[in-house]
Amino acid sequence: MEDKSHFNGMKKRRLVFDDEDSDPVHRRFKVLLPNGTSVGLTLKDSPEPEISFQAFIDLIREAYEVDKRQSGSFKRKRMINWKNERLYLEDTNGSKTRGRIDLRRFKLHECNILQLNDGSGEMTNTFENMWDLTPNTDLLMELPEEYTFETALADLIDNSLQAVWLNCEKHRRLISVDVLENKISIFDTGPGMDNSDENSIVKWGKMGASLNRLSKVKAIGCKPPFLVPFFGMFGYGGPVASMHLGRCVVVSSKTKESKKVYKLRLARDALLSNSGSECSWRTDGGIRDPSDDEIVKSPHRSFTKVEILKPKVKNLDISKLQCKLKDIYFPYIQCDELSEGGKTVTPVEFQVNGVDLAEIQGGETAITNLHSCNGPEFTILLRFSLKKENPSPNASGSKVPRMANARLKCIYFPIRQGKENIERILESLDAEGCGVGENFENYSRVSIRRLGRLLPDARWALLPFMDLRQRKGENSQLLKRCCWRVKCFVETDAGFNPMPSKTDLAHHSPFSIALKNFGNRPQDKEKDVNVEIHRDGKQLTYLQLEREYMDWLLQMHNKYDEEIDSGEDQPIIVVSPSNNKALGISSDVIRVHQVLKRKGLLWKSGQKIKVLKGACAGCHKNNVYATIEHFLLEGFQGDSGGEARIICRPLGIENGCRLSVKGENTSLDIQDSLSLPISVLDSGKCMPIDDSGWELQLKKQIQKIPSRIELLNAEQCHLLEVDGALRPMHAGQTPPENIVAVLRPSSFAFSRASNYLDQKDIVKINLDMLMKVTLRTKNHQDDEPVYSGRIAPSSRKGFHGLYVFPLGVNFPHLFQKAGAYTFSFSTEHSGCQNYKQTITVFPSEKVGKWELLRDKKFPSYSVRVGSYFPPLSIACYDVYDNQMSFTSIPSLKIKLIMNEDLCIDVVKMKTSLSSDKSVLLIKDVVIESNELDSIRPNYAATLILYFKDESTSVSVDCHVTPGALHSIKLCSQLPGKQLLPGFVIEQFLLEVFDVYGNHVEEGLEVQFQLDGFRIQGQMGSRFKVDNHGCIDLGGLLKVTTGYAKQACLSVSHNDEVIFKQAFQTEKRELRMSSSVPEQCIAGSSLENISFEVVDSNGVVDKTFHDDEKCGQSHTLVVKSESSELDDCIRYVFKHGCCNITSFPLPQIEGPLCFKAFHSRYSELHCDVKISLVHAPIVENSDVEVHALDGKITPKGENSEVESHTCDGKVLLLQNSPFVNNDNVGNLLSIVNYNKELESEVCKYAKRVGGWENVLTKLDCWKTGIEHDISRLQASLEPDLVNNLDCLSTKELMKLIEGRGHTAAAILCSLAQGPQIHITEYIVGVVALLGTVCSVNLSRILAEYLGEEQMLAVVCKSYDSACALEQYGHNGYVDSSFGLHAEATALGKSISGRFLVICLEDIRPYQGEVEFNNPQRKLVLPDPSLPFGHCPPGFIGYAVNMVNLDNPHINYRTESGHGLRETLFYRLFGKVQVYETREHMEKARRFIKHGAVSLDGGILRKNGVISLGFRNPEIYFPVENRNISPHSQKIMEQIKEKQIELTTTLQQIDKVNEKLKRDGLRLEKKKKKFQKYMDNTEDAINDIVTMNTPLQYTQELGTPSQFTPR
Repeated sequence: MEDKSHFNGMKKRRLVFDDEDSDPVHRRFKVLLPNGTSVGLTLKDSPEPEISFQAFIDLIREAYEVDKRQSGSFKRKRMINWKNERLYLEDTNGSKTRGRIDLRRFKLHECNILQLNDGSGEMTNTFENMWDLTPNTDLLMELPEEYTFETALADLIDNSLQAVWLNCEKHRRLISVDVLENKISIFDTGPGMDNSDENSIVKWGKMGASLNRLSKVKAIGCKPPFLVPFFGMFGYGGPVASMHLGRCVVVSSKTKESKKVYKLRLARDALLSNSGSECSWRTDGGIRDPSDDEIVKSPHRSFTKVEILKPKVKNLDISKLQCKLKDIYFPYIQCDELSEGGKTVTPVEFQVNGVDLAEIQGGETAITNLHSCNGPEFTILLRFSLKKENPSPNASGSKVPRMANARLKCIYFPIRQGKENIERILESLDAEGCGVGENFENYSRVSIRRLGRLLPDARWALLPFMDLRQRKGENSQLLKRCCWRVKCFVETDAGFNPMPSKTDLAHHSPFSIALKNFGNRPQDKEKDVNVEIHRDGKQLTYLQLEREYMDWLLQMHNKYDEEIDSGEDQPIIVVSPSNNKALGISSDVIRVHQVLKRKGLLWKSGQKIKVLKGACAGCHKNNVYATIEHFLLEGFQGDSGGEARIICRPLGIENGCRLSVKGENTSLDIQDSLSLPISVLDSGKCMPIDDSGWELQLKKQIQKIPSRIELLNAEQCHLLEVDGALRPMHAGQTPPENIVAVLRPSSFAFSRASNYLDQKDIVKINLDMLMKVTLRTKNHQDDEPVYSGRIAPSSRKGFHGLYVFPLGVNFPHLFQKAGAYTFSFSTEHSGCQNYKQTITVFPSEKVGKWELLRDKKFPSYSVRVGSYFPPLSIACYDVYDNQMSFTSIPSLKIKLIMNEDLCIDVVKMKTSLSSDKSVLLIKDVVIESNELDSIRPNYAATLILYFKDESTSVSVDCHVTPGALHSIKLCSQLPGKQLLPGFVIEQFLLEVFDVYGNHVEEGLEVQFQLDGFRIQGQMGSRFKVDNHGCIDLGGLLKVTTGYAKQACLSVSHNDEVIFKQAFQTEKRELRMSSSVPEQCIAGSSLENISFEVVDSNGVVDKTFHDDEKCGQSHTLVVKSESSELDDCIRYVFKHGCCNITSFPLPQIEGPLCFKAFHSRYSELHCDVKISLVHAPIVENSDVEVHALDGKITPKGENSEVESHTCDGKVLLLQNSPFVNNDNVGNLLSIVNYNKELESEVCKYAKRVGGWENVLTKLDCWKTGIEHDISRLQASLEPDLVNNLDCLSTKELMKLIEGRGHTAAAILCSLAQGPQIHITEYIVGVVALLGTVCSVNLSRILAEYLGEEQMLAVVCKSYDSACALEQYGHNGYVDSSFGLHAEATALGKSISGRFLVICLEDIRPYQGEVEFNNPQRKLVLPDPSLPFGHCPPGFIGYAVNMVNLDNPHINYRTESGHGLRETLFYRLFGKVQVYETREHMEKARRFIKHGAVSLDGGILRKNGVISLGFRNPEIYFPVENRNISPHSQKIMEQIKEKQIELTTTLQQIDKVNEKLKRDGLRLEKKKKKFQKYMDNTEDAINDIVTMNTPLQYTQELGTPSQFTPR
């Protein structure tokens, strides 16, 4: 005995029972105990691969004790000797173990079976609870409700068939079924089962565990006949079917690799006892050795045998079972499609009680094949697919397949020797005892196999495409008969789901529904299924299929049908009969017989017959009595497929069939006879009739033959107590309650027509009569249908055959319209002509209304005042709207109602009646009024015609418009002082009148002739009258003539001047307000010359003030024709005065005449004349010269004497010693000049110090402002801080306005004033039409477009763009027109070219737009990388990142597109925006339309890259959206501080400039003063000694008095 070392490691292992969750690394064991029980054991994996024998036995014993406590059956078993020394374990291969157990030799994922032997020598082959068959509870919901013996047995055979089909070709495929009294056995040679997880025998008995149903996918889409027997659908076929057949089943199976046979035993009572309990379904099992018989049957040593013990069915007919099983598995028993040569092979060997089913001759399938025509089959392939996936799985968890395939094979069963082959099939089945209880009419003509297995309950009628019973047209009767001779064999793959019992297709499966309705219009349940039709490798439409199927039917009929071989007499051959359709035949050759034998009865020509109602077409309503004339057989004798017809003449028909034989020419004309199919003789619905019966029917027929239709008169209707007389009446009167019509027999004599009624004069026949009532009115000559009704004959007061049509009862208002009512009566198949009677209904005498008759020439009434109104036609109608006639011209008054308070009488008119006196005509109506302004602008009025003391009236809606233009009146009085050049007249209104004093209609166009005026913003000289009848030129009429000139304005229409008025502008005069000397020295200057502009009263006009900001330019130009003066210099006017501080004079002596004039108004001028003389040299002269003003005056006592300086100028010194011989004056001059220089040095030094102090204060102020700005910026978000430097829309507009001579600048200037005509069709400038959210985006988009496109002008259309400028004959731009004229008016000009964008000519974006987004952004897909991801750093498309504000966001072109879809899509297209250049570079391969990055990168289309850097001045305004009020307030404060800082910096620049200028002047003065002081001493000595004073004067640098200081 081993020591206790076997307990080592037990603590390291844990016993896992079967009901616990298993881990993939566990090893599972099933231990078979010697007392017939079994336990399950599961060990977790351990680092130690071995375990001692005793430790393993202890684990087994522990598990056994647990099961023993839970199961009562274990207590009845014998004791196990656990301590026996001969205790050992044996595996399935016979290896015995008593030592340490190496766990590594046992397989994972598999139940390892061990048998324990306790040395007692007692051992059994069956063990309790060996197998766990607990099913998936979801599958219990799919258990079949009913099972028959055959279906249950077929379920077990299905498992065997699927198993043997997996065998290779060299292995035997055998299925052997033995049905005995005490046992049913199903044996197959499939791969078998063992104890492994993947091939466990448990899966056979455990519902839902079988994996066979997972192979279903392999059986979808395979090749017809779909012999892939993967029948598994639900996973419960084996246990459920076996329990249905018997109370106990034993399954024995062996694989090729295993040496033992594994057994599983199912007992119905044991399973039912555990059903519904918490216990699992465990059943007995065992292992054994294979028997000799099993080895013989399966040479490759794998098999499965299912044995049903205690079967329920007794005394079973084995032959019938053999036939039924052969029918079910026929293609697997014998098939001719699996071999290449078409040879019949046996795929599977089927045996039932030792008999091979291939040798059985019976069965429905074999008998059916025997009676086919063996001709070509009509085969089509159908492919079904779901349009959308069905998300609802079935209970087994599998979804409904999305695809299914079927092959439809139609086989023709012809008629032979007058008998249908289908009838022969039914007779053969009945004879063998396999009858199906069907006849020819209800015989199942559709048989279905799924994967080659017959679904026995799927016995359908004709598929819709096969059913031609409702077919009409040529060959319709033949096709109706032939379609009954076809049976369709349907073979499907696994895409079709069967019923749980596998006897029929699942009824609610979409593919089953589509197959059953194939050929019909798709129903709602089939609309999700697509069906493809293929035949002979070609795809067909349903119409093509229908045509090919009918062609095949006719081919089968012609080739194989043998309806009638011949008649009993010699036939007459008729070739190519002319009326095949009437004869009911399709052949070109027919045989005409007079005698025919059918089913033992002889039928002859001339025989009287009775064809019952409903026997065939044409005999639907009544029995037909007729005489047989001929029998027609198609084709020559011996031909197959011929049609047979009976030609008979109905009773009462005179023109019967006529057979004409003239030599070799034979013809057959059916005329009025009937052609009936020969089948009426077989159906029993045609029977012979004797002579007495015929005579009786003949008499009845004569009595029933009608000859004419007649209406009963009032007296006759009175006898019937019917109010039925038709007579003339007025509209509104009630028609007779009933009218009665009858059919008169041919024996009825017209002379006998009286008020007396007799039944023999009334035909009693079962024919419907149709009554139609039509109406013809005076206005419509065509008959108008009123009523149509069909009734059957009835009886009243003992009279029969009366057609009583209700009128007054059902149609009391029938006669409300006046006119001629025609009553027409007719019957079909009576031979009577239609009967008509007409009555007249006159209008009612009660007047209902008066009404205006509209004339197509005048769809609406519109007339000018003073003109003739269109003719009016008035009709009078009764209360039923019938037009009445006038007896005389009624009294008439006409009034025109303009509004509630204004009404005028119309007196001018003419009245008359039409020729038929039905219409009152009113002509030459003239409307005269001066009150049309009260109904402007639509001029709608109502013309009311009053009749008979104004008790009745007719209203006519009309439009009364003003007359032609007659006069124009100026409403605004212009005071004379207003008419100044350049002045815009604010109030200038012209009223335009017609001859009656009404303002003319809106839109009237007049021609203006202007002299001295210009209409601002107006293109051309034509103007239209506004909606008030005026022309308002206020704010538009500008005076262009000069001062004191006449301006004239005239208006003409149709080359006739209507208005003309002249105006006088105010007088202004330019005069010199300062005096000018008569003589001046040539080359000198005139200084302080003043000019002023005065009015007629001499008062200075201060409006002459030059202000560029306000657009007012007032400058003075001085020009001389006699001398070359610089006339480019402009001197500005300030408040009416112009001051010229210095005016240089020419060097040439002589008279000088120059003109000073206003730069804009040349009529304001002043002529100045002076004389230029040479500067005199003073030698003993008696004159003195004042150089400051250029005057020459006589010398006085204290005069100055001239001296020549070094530059030739005159130097004057007071008390000069050279004149007076006294040097004191020179010394005094030196001293005074010294003081003057010193004073100037001090002055500039003081100014420099003052500027330095101011600069210090401004620097301190600047520092404080910068500190405040930094503090405010710190409280804002970084994005908002970055946007502070951007311009708003208003600031950008001011910047563009200062861009000089550009069109955008002119438009910005015009936008600040009132809207004018030229700007009405201009949308704006590109840069001002949108905003963006950040400064970086604004600058990069502006740089991408360029400044030329940013300043482009956007117009609505091409015409409005052309209106901006015109060109002269030489091609130059006309500056007096359009936008150039407006620029001139503003004192500006446009130079160079500029871009104009026409919105209507832009091809708009064609994709979708986000209509729910107020910005209407374009729906553009994000760019994608190869794997579908969006590139990193992508922000959006530039076209969607520009925000539109009102009113631009609501702008639409005529085609309904906005600015984003037109303008910005044209500018940006699909340009992408990225965060950085790096992001843009990474996505470059996928950028097609260009891109930009916020840090300055630009990629353009077609490989163009923009490099470098540029900071654009014109960019989109930045709008900060969604900011808080607090942040907004801070930003406004920062803006104010920035403006203040800008002003301060400008002041600092100005002070620095002045400081620099004064500093330079100070240095210059200091140097000059120092030099002067250095030379002063020598100069004084020289003056005293009288040495060359002029020389020293020059050395000292003493200035002359002419030099300005």
